[in-house]
Amino acid sequence: MNIELIEIRDFLASHPPFAQLPQETLERLPQRLSVRYFRRGTPFPPENADPPCVYLLRRGAVELRDANGELVGKLAEGDLCDMICRPTPEGGRFFGNTSEDTLVYALPCAELADLRERHAAFAEHFDQSISSRLRKALDIIVDAPAAGTGLMTVQIGNMINRTPIVANPETSIREAAQVMSEHRVSSLLIMEGDRLAGMITDRDLRSRCVAVGLSTDRPVREIMTEKLQTAQIDTLGFQALITMTRLNVHHLPVLDGARVAGLISTTDLTRFQSANAVYLVGDIHRATSIETLVQISSKIPELQVHLINGGATANHVGQAISAITDAITQRLIVLAEADLGSPPVPYAWIVGGSQARREQSSHSDQDNALLIADHAKPDDDAYFAALAKIVNDGLDACGFVYCPGDVMASNPKWRQPLRIWHKYFVNWILKPEPMSLMLANVFFDLRAVHDPDNLFADLQERVLERCKANRIFVAYMVANALKYRPPLGFFRNIVLIQGGDHDHTFDIKHKGIVPVVDLARIYALSGGLPETNTIERLSAAAEHGTLSKDGAANLTDAIELIGTLRMRHQANQLGHGKKADNFLSPDELSPLERGHLKDAFLLINTMQESLGQRYQAGRFA
Repeated sequence: MNIELIEIRDFLASHPPFAQLPQETLERLPQRLSVRYFRRGTPFPPENADPPCVYLLRRGAVELRDANGELVGKLAEGDLCDMICRPTPEGGRFFGNTSEDTLVYALPCAELADLRERHAAFAEHFDQSISSRLRKALDIIVDAPAAGTGLMTVQIGNMINRTPIVANPETSIREAAQVMSEHRVSSLLIMEGDRLAGMITDRDLRSRCVAVGLSTDRPVREIMTEKLQTAQIDTLGFQALITMTRLNVHHLPVLDGARVAGLISTTDLTRFQSANAVYLVGDIHRATSIETLVQISSKIPELQVHLINGGATANHVGQAISAITDAITQRLIVLAEADLGSPPVPYAWIVGGSQARREQSSHSDQDNALLIADHAKPDDDAYFAALAKIVNDGLDACGFVYCPGDVMASNPKWRQPLRIWHKYFVNWILKPEPMSLMLANVFFDLRAVHDPDNLFADLQERVLERCKANRIFVAYMVANALKYRPPLGFFRNIVLIQGGDHDHTFDIKHKGIVPVVDLARIYALSGGLPETNTIERLSAAAEHGTLSKDGAANLTDAIELIGTLRMRHQANQLGHGKKADNFLSPDELSPLERGHLKDAFLLINTMQESLGQRYQAGRFA
């Protein structure tokens, strides 16, 4: 084989789907290709080509447009244009032009059909839709880590190794304690017939009975916890771990439908997971000083690396780290109140941004605010200003740096009574100016992490009703969201960052994650839905009807793929002692991963266009 054919073979071998072909086929394939050159501005794919061909771009660039002339995609080096060989092209027929002088390898459609017939792995690329390829790619990336994934794949029903130990509500506390001691268990399910009525733990016996001098002859119903978080038997171990971490509980009743199947504990889970967020959260709630919290928070980057190496997706990592941030915030509030005394009026500590969405990576910046009861007096602000300073300074010391835009409770503007917060939202919704839209991206993702008097629920309910009823506001949100487009041609230097510290990279957070976060927020607000997590918003929007089920599934796969690649990039940096960032070089990805990432960007772009047309977003840009 001459040098030119070897170069073609090596190029094919490094680009999907040709990389799926066996070596002997790759050796012969270059001789079946033709090399064609197109000057800039030439229609592409070429009209009336004989024979019709599939084209692989070797150099140059092509812009593809739909029947209305709208740009729908860009092709660059290594991209495949096979629309002529498809009898019913996915998404309809596109038309294009070369935007640069372009060199391609052309393979007749008949030859392509022969390869597809003889090589199943190669054929899958063409037989599957973009969404199917994306789902498979995510599975491959998540399954890629070595053995030890345990909690990522095991269902909690498979961890239950004994019949649940139970008692009825009228059992005396003494008898319940004897049963627990006899069976050597730290918890007891309380059953009323076939119904789960509650649960008691060793901690309940200590804090609700012994510590308060309650007679052990009293019925166990007086000390049991009635409102229980449960999980179904097919829940994955890691999902159970996240739930227990977020709620700071160590036991989780497991149900098979409505039937009680057993109980899962942190001890059961830690048999599968050597370092986990539950223990960190437990340590946080026992911390007596900010210095201790700082020491605990230093373990968060290590946790992120461990989770990614164990096969966790971006959603898994985000849920775990956000649960830890919540716990640190709650503990700082406890420490602040211990120092300052009881608050003069009820209040809620509310968080925004990635913490509110439970999508944090290690040591994000902080976005938070204070919602204070309306009957607060002006003099009460001194207390809340002091509390906000303690918590904000503590979070910063723990690595959750001050918000660059000063969206924090220490800023008096974001430390207001309920009536003022309501006015804020009314103004943002009725007057969607650029500043209002920017703030909406933070404050329409709010979640309360400390709210003993449930103040936030009233604000959230009224805000969602106003959003749902105001189509013009949603249209402005759509127009603002469409400013953040995926880098469809990110393989090309012209769309990568040039020069500086991030030369030859792209911002995977703002170019990949943010567009989906924005879309999910809009689907949720337009339906008046209370969810804040992006994946939960997509699912809820599909159930509500503001988004198709296929659209929700595709966007979920897209953000999981992009987010997991981002988390893997950060884990690699942290593992090498570097500071984590969002600037990913295409060189870090295999050709197959670059192809899958482009599939994700194409899906996001399609959903953006669809939403823009629905709300005629161009009128509000």
